Amino acid sequence: MPVLRGSALLALVTLVSYKLHFNAAGAGFLYLTVVTLNCLDSSFPAAALVSLLAVLCLDLFFVEPLLTWTIADPIDGVALVSFLTTSVFITRLSSRAREQAKTAIQGRQNTERLYEAAHRLVALRPAGAELPVMILEIFRDVFKFRAGSIFDAGTAEVHGVGTADPRLSARTRDAYIVGGDADEPEGNFAFRCLRASGSNLGAVGFEGLDDSRLMAGPLAALAAASLDRALATRKASQAAAEAQAETLRSAILDALAHEFKTPLATILTAAGGLREAGPLRAEQSELTDIVETEAERLSHLSNRLLTLARLDRDELKPRFEAADGVAIVAPVVDRYSLQYPAHELVFERAENSDEVMADTELLQLAVSQLIDNACRYSPPNAPVRVVLQADATSVGIVVWNSGSSISAADGARIFDRFYRGRDAQRVASGTGLGLYVARKIALAHGGTLELDHRFAGGDGVAFRLTIPMASQGFDLVARA
Repeated sequence: MPVLRGSALLALVTLVSYKLHFNAAGAGFLYLTVVTLNCLDSSFPAAALVSLLAVLCLDLFFVEPLLTWTIADPIDGVALVSFLTTSVFITRLSSRAREQAKTAIQGRQNTERLYEAAHRLVALRPAGAELPVMILEIFRDVFKFRAGSIFDAGTAEVHGVGTADPRLSARTRDAYIVGGDADEPEGNFAFRCLRASGSNLGAVGFEGLDDSRLMAGPLAALAAASLDRALATRKASQAAAEAQAETLRSAILDALAHEFKTPLATILTAAGGLREAGPLRAEQSELTDIVETEAERLSHLSNRLLTLARLDRDELKPRFEAADGVAIVAPVVDRYSLQYPAHELVFERAENSDEVMADTELLQLAVSQLIDNACRYSPPNAPVRVVLQADATSVGIVVWNSGSSISAADGARIFDRFYRGRDAQRVASGTGLGLYVARKIALAHGGTLELDHRFAGGDGVAFRLTIPMASQGFDLVARA
């Protein structure tokens, strides 16, 4: 112990100095040397005790009267007090310097360990459910704590390494729920939330981590950065895969539509040739009419698929011109009345026919999509209403059908490219492009396309396509 060592050195110095009849000054110098050397590796209380013993020895053996602690000359008393003050001051400075050096060494070691952990985490390939365990294993290998756990908010699972206290996992989950950091000295626990990109990704807990108040925070930041990087990588990969899938779907639709055009044209030509070849019996003429009607319908469908695929890929640049709302909508209603004779299509026109700035072909395609959906996704003989409305600044085209509904989950994604709800997939076939392109057309006109729950009133489905009136649309053209 430093006290015993210091006491032994003081005894040795006292014996030698007393035998050699040193005066107080010479002995005091030797005592001060012993005190200074002894405090280099001892605590401040131990060094201060050795300093006090040195003063007592100096007074007892070298200050008159000898072998008593009585001080005859006041000058000797001042000298003893100065000696004690100097020795204690030196002891304090030495202890502080030693503590600062120890702190600096520990800080450098912690920095090196953090750098090593960060380097290994950067080299770590983002993985799935095993990533939190891999992060903890790196931390434990570098910092040598007993156990650690991570609560992953994305999967709501707790992952751990080491021989942990049963409370560690539960406390880690609680730290995420509460959203606050915590230290528990009695169990040598430290808990930190994993925050990155403005969100809480989970929480991490440590058991037996040295200097946890300083190190738990940086380790939590490293873990959060690793989890956030893995999440960003997964999202980027998923987005790239979705983009490739959408490109492939558009290419397939385009190819299929092109491949249909030539056989359909051949079928129509052959049907016309049969009619011109000579007189046909009634049943033959009826079959020829069916072939021509269905071929024309397929031709129209392939043309629409080609248009949808083209509009999906290309940026829309409408050719605006002043057009009457009724003149745009009425021909589409008439065409679908013939195509779906089982449905009662009702066109309710606005009292005042207001002009709009529109690309007539594109806008009719959007209205066609809405009417076609209304007829295909409603039961036979169900009414379909097309209502043209106008207010001070815009014209609205509402297409309503009864007998079907759209769930809240599907309503949030119904305008997404290639998305088709589960009910829609059971009722009729489709590409999932129609509503997406129709909304794209509406936005290109400076308008909107959305579900109109107020018009439907809880019965059926209503879509509202809104575009500015001509007085508003001229501003749109000027801005374009």
